[in-house]
Amino acid sequence: MKRRVSIGLAVVLVLAVVGVIIWGRGDGTASDVATVRGVIGSEKQAFFADQRVVDVFARHGLKVEVDTAGSRQIATTVDLGKYAFAFPSSSPAAQKIQRDRKVTTVYTPFQSPMAVASFEPVVALLRANGVVHKGAGDYDVLDIAKYLDLAKAGTRWDQLPGNTAYPARKNVLVTTTDPRESNSAAMYLSIVSFVANGNTVVSTPDQEAKVLPSVAKLFLDQGYTQNSTEGPFEDYLSAGMGKTPLALIYESQFVDRVVRGDGSIRPDMRMLYTAPTVYSKHTLVPLTSDGDKVGQLLATDPELGRLAATFGFRTNDPKLFAEVAAPAHVPADLVDAVEPPSFETLERLLDAVGKQY
Repeated sequence: MKRRVSIGLAVVLVLAVVGVIIWGRGDGTASDVATVRGVIGSEKQAFFADQRVVDVFARHGLKVEVDTAGSRQIATTVDLGKYAFAFPSSSPAAQKIQRDRKVTTVYTPFQSPMAVASFEPVVALLRANGVVHKGAGDYDVLDIAKYLDLAKAGTRWDQLPGNTAYPARKNVLVTTTDPRESNSAAMYLSIVSFVANGNTVVSTPDQEAKVLPSVAKLFLDQGYTQNSTEGPFEDYLSAGMGKTPLALIYESQFVDRVVRGDGSIRPDMRMLYTAPTVYSKHTLVPLTSDGDKVGQLLATDPELGRLAATFGFRTNDPKLFAEVAAPAHVPADLVDAVEPPSFETLERLLDAVGKQY
């Protein structure tokens, strides 16, 4: 009798263990989740860390862990051998990785145009001086050609005619990040070099030499610059117009704060688009099959798309972004957008600017 009871208990125990395993797999628990590691631009770190994003990936059997690095570093110095995907914030960097790793498929699940954060008194002053005007839609743009004229002449704010709003004794300059380290500075260089090159993408050594003096001045005249776009944007939010009248940002940063509704965007704050602008295209390069799954989900999963939009990113579904970003009153499309130079051209320009520091 005792032996029968022992056998019966053993059978029940085995069945229970099997049941737990089967139940656990069916519920998508940790036993069935694959860890996928990637390296990303820092602008996306908050998105990947969001618990809602973590939960969506988990339902698809993935636990996504990320390290951050600059887009230039991801394409040139980061050891990609230990990652399942690379996710820089610019298409030139992604194209280099794709070529070097001989990858045939990439994903661009979201993007963000470059913009300038400012304040209504500064915008009104620049509008009166012909530097700001309306774009193709009901939004303000910073005319880069006219801005370059002011910067080339070394014009100070207090030298602008009719300036009673911001009579500062410093040059009219957009605050950027360090071009030696930051993707946003590289995107800014793409914009200003295009205009300085007669509204043509820089593509030859002669053109590089032609634009270098004027574009380098835009960075060098700023003095100290920070290495992440969060730096000047936080200065803009906290220190105000006195310190940062014009700050280069990603549109996503401004939209994110408006959608968040945390009060950091005050009534006198304005976002200008540069004319022309460049889209920072967040491009995922899969390096393994699991990395490819991450790219597919980011590009096709509607819930991940909606969550990306809440962080201010323009997604593959324009209607979804328009719905989420409605409080920010951003244009549905920006027609005055240009492509950045090739990775190699951009690298040479950035290195040449960097050597002048």
